[in-house]
Amino acid sequence: MMDQHDITLTVNGQMVRRRVAARMHLVDFLRIDLGLTGSHLGCEHGVCGACTIRVDGIAVRGCLMLAVQADGCKVETIEGLSDSGAIADIQEAFHQHNALQCGFCTPGMLTSAAELLERNPNPDREQIRAHISGNYCRCTGYHAIVDAIAEVAETRAKAGAA
Repeated sequence: MMDQHDITLTVNGQMVRRRVAARMHLVDFLRIDLGLTGSHLGCEHGVCGACTIRVDGIAVRGCLMLAVQADGCKVETIEGLSDSGAIADIQEAFHQHNALQCGFCTPGMLTSAAELLERNPNPDREQIRAHISGNYCRCTGYHAIVDAIAEVAETRAKAGAA
């Protein structure tokens, strides 16, 4: 019999209580138990960034964290970030710059971009590249993604100065 644990966490603003297997990864819990399939499983080694989510405001790899480790935490997925409107400008910029093609990396990229812009509202292109370097994209070549994030930073800076 698999070891089971009761966990309580807040996912996208909703309190969730579940019994989970001790070895279940957080991204599997989100996808399988909660039906939040925006975070993708890519490499399952924490390298590709497709499973990037936020735990207590910090971007983490959901494939490297166990669901039991999130007990008591606040978890935000791409669905929550999108539904709240928190990343609407980033999503629009990705669309305008064709910074998403197949879409597999996009949720992790958007989550990482949001974290960067919260920590550093005015990053230069090198800082953007460094921050998203842990998110693999096989389609875009990153140039359009960097353009989109840089545009959002510039637009937010102008709006803040007005």
